[in-house]
Amino acid sequence: MQRGIGDRALATIFENCFPNTLDTTVFPGSFEGKPDTYIVTGDIDAMWLRDSSAQVWPYLPLAKEDAKLRALLEGAIRRQARMILLDPYANAFMRDATATPLSWAVNDKTDHHPGVGERKWEIDSLCYPVRLAHGYWKATGDTRPFDAGWKEAAWTIVRTFREQQRKHDPGPYSFQRSSPVPNDSVSLGGFGNPALPVGMIFSMFRPSDDACIYPLFVPANMFAVVCLRKLAELARHVLDDPKLAAESEALAAEVDHAVQQYGKTHHAQFGEIWAYEVDGYGNALMIDDADAPGLVTLSYLESCAAEDALYQRTRRFALSDSNPYFCRGKAGEGVGSPHEGINTIWPMSITYRALTATGEHEIRQCLRWLRDTTAGTGFMHESFKKDDAANFTRPWFAWANTLFGELVVKLAAERPALLAAPIR
Repeated sequence: MQRGIGDRALATIFENCFPNTLDTTVFPGSFEGKPDTYIVTGDIDAMWLRDSSAQVWPYLPLAKEDAKLRALLEGAIRRQARMILLDPYANAFMRDATATPLSWAVNDKTDHHPGVGERKWEIDSLCYPVRLAHGYWKATGDTRPFDAGWKEAAWTIVRTFREQQRKHDPGPYSFQRSSPVPNDSVSLGGFGNPALPVGMIFSMFRPSDDACIYPLFVPANMFAVVCLRKLAELARHVLDDPKLAAESEALAAEVDHAVQQYGKTHHAQFGEIWAYEVDGYGNALMIDDADAPGLVTLSYLESCAAEDALYQRTRRFALSDSNPYFCRGKAGEGVGSPHEGINTIWPMSITYRALTATGEHEIRQCLRWLRDTTAGTGFMHESFKKDDAANFTRPWFAWANTLFGELVVKLAAERPALLAAPIR
């Protein structure tokens, strides 16, 4: 790979970042004689369903020819299934199934389970493991991870999504945290702000682990549609469970219909765009966040085509000053998040911008920003201040590192001439 990268600094960052998950965050083992893989996010010793899936996703194309890598990925898929069965509403889990929560989550008002690190209900937490499992099957043809336990976890995902459509009652999940940070807790007794049960899935938190303002989180619902259809394919061709396939397809169709009806809004400058969050009453939140799923990442996560006109309008909105969390400064420009406050840019948002760009000029500019904002560390960070890349958060954030590697691999396959040229 490095021989095909014309910019030496960029090549060095790739060398650091692409294997970072394997080098620093993966702990392979066995459970009941089967592969078992625990994956930390980096500087937090816990396994997020979302992060762990995204961290190993770029390695899938290499797995068919590498038995040890297949075993490692199989172990991650198996462990994620056990985690979902332990608590489908949790976002993060501990290495030890008997452990108490992460220090900041110990006093949360929710239904605690041993082995759960944090219990923030996020739709994407149940989407990413399906995406990983489906991608693994497609890349390798290996069906060994898909045993009775994985099938039970798949059914649990469908049931949980159904519960959180909240058609008849608010469901079993609630969450409150005593915190000076308002977006660390959920309002109104832990059930969130009101929303109509229109068929979309309620989410209490975003992939940033920040609380939703309106509980009908549009990008996550669109991601759920994609993953439910992938689950239906697995149920039909691997699990031999036509009922699960039918249930997944029916739920995907219902959520998709509701999103199409309620998930859009009108912006004075950009016209009709996808909203970030809605409540079914007509209220919509017009922002984008650096994390995935988000508005920029809709095409990356296969929720729409890159050339789709509605998506392109939405993407232009998200990458403009009309988005409250977009900012530009001396160090670069990109989308931030309330998670780290205003005037911050997340390298992940720049990477997703490049992954969803169609023009080489935009991609080259993203590579320049990514190269020049590591503050000399040679690694991606969670965020940096818009005017000072040396003022950053999380020096060890494996998802951002591996995602950057994924971008470079994609460019090497699709635009080798761009990657071979120096980035000036």
